[in-house]
Amino acid sequence: MRATLVVICLVVCNCGLTIAQGQPARDQPALSACGPATSHFDTQTAAAPAITPEVNKSQVYVIEVFDRVPNQLARPTLRIGMDGTWVGANKGNSYFAFTVDPGEHHLCANWQSVFKTYSKKAAFAGFTAEAGHSYYFRARITEHGGTNGGSSFSLDLDQVNPDEGKYLVQSSAFRVSRVAN
Repeated sequence: MRATLVVICLVVCNCGLTIAQGQPARDQPALSACGPATSHFDTQTAAAPAITPEVNKSQVYVIEVFDRVPNQLARPTLRIGMDGTWVGANKGNSYFAFTVDPGEHHLCANWQSVFKTYSKKAAFAGFTAEAGHSYYFRARITEHGGTNGGSSFSLDLDQVNPDEGKYLVQSSAFRVSRVAN
């Protein structure tokens, strides 16, 4: 009986916390990493700046890799969020960089699209930053050709080792982005 009461109390407490936050518990990790769904980014290529990590900060690079099938002309835009705020966007095979404080962080890559099928695509990664270190993340969109001209896409966000990260940065265009709305 006592064990049943403890379980009921825990369930009620968890439900109350979920209702107070206004979102189902299953949505919290995704929402806490991304930014507002209504934000829209414009991007453009630019000359790559000399990037030097700030004292007592970490440098984060996010490189978008778009593995497309032949004759695919569109280049998707990926919004990148960290700890609940959008930090920038990439389009096509490009990268951008930003600094973070040491500690635990949660990244989100979300496909920016007017089409619901694509705009629901998101990927997540977590890491613990140490001052003076650089971290590289590959946001990869892969198109899978289907039968009769149809295709599907997958989106992944993975931390890569520094050697691969530096290679990806050197072989990609630098992008700057701004919120358009």
